[in-house]
Amino acid sequence: MSESLADPFFPQLTETPAEVEYELRAQEGAFWTGSRLLIGIAGFAFASLAFCYFYLRSSNNEDLWRPRGVTAPTGLGAAIFAITVAAGALMMLGNRRLRQGLRADWQVAGWTVVLAGLTVISLQIWQLTRLSFYPGSSGYASCFIAWAVLNIVLILGSTYWVETLLTRSMRLQRALVEEGGSGSALPAGRMFRANADGCALFWGFVALIALLFWLFFYVI
Repeated sequence: MSESLADPFFPQLTETPAEVEYELRAQEGAFWTGSRLLIGIAGFAFASLAFCYFYLRSSNNEDLWRPRGVTAPTGLGAAIFAITVAAGALMMLGNRRLRQGLRADWQVAGWTVVLAGLTVISLQIWQLTRLSFYPGSSGYASCFIAWAVLNIVLILGSTYWVETLLTRSMRLQRALVEEGGSGSALPAGRMFRANADGCALFWGFVALIALLFWLFFYVI
C-alpha cells in the first residue's frame, strides 16, 4: 500500500536511448551553429573594415589615402601572414587526424598552433611600435591600425579556444579512453569532437582573413 501511494509523488524518470541521442545531437548542433555564428560576427567586423578601406582608397580626399613612403613594415607583415596561415592549415590538419582517432597528433598540432598564435600576437604588437606613421595621418594608417587591433583580438581569442580544448583533452583523457578513445561514439568523445570541429573551422576563417588583409595592406 505504501509503495503504491509513493509512486505518484516520486515517479521514476528514465530517459530512453532515443531521447539521449536527441539531446546529444542537439548539443552537437549547438557547437555547429555557435561556431558559424562566431565566424559571422567576426566576419561583419572585418567586412566593415574592408568597406572603410575601399571607400577611403577610392575617395582619396586631398591625396591623403596613402602619401608616398607610407607603408607598414613588410617583413613583419609577411611573417604575421605566413605564420597565421600555417597555423590555420595545421589546425585543420590536426582536426582531421583527431577524426581518425590520432589524439596525440592533434595535441601536437594544437600546442604548435598555440605557440604560433602567441608568436603572431607578439609580432603584431612589435610591428605597431615600428610604424613610420601615426594612426590619423592618412586613410591607410587609420585602416591599418584598426586591422592590427582587430587581428590581435582575433588571434588571441582563437588561441585561447585551442588552449581550452587542449586542457579539456587532458582532463578527459581517462574518460575518453574508457569510452573507446577520441573516436568514441559516446557523449564525452562526441562533444569534444564537435567542439574541435568548430575550432578548426574558425581557424580556417582566421587564415582567410590573414590572406585578404595581407593583400590589402602589402600587395594592392
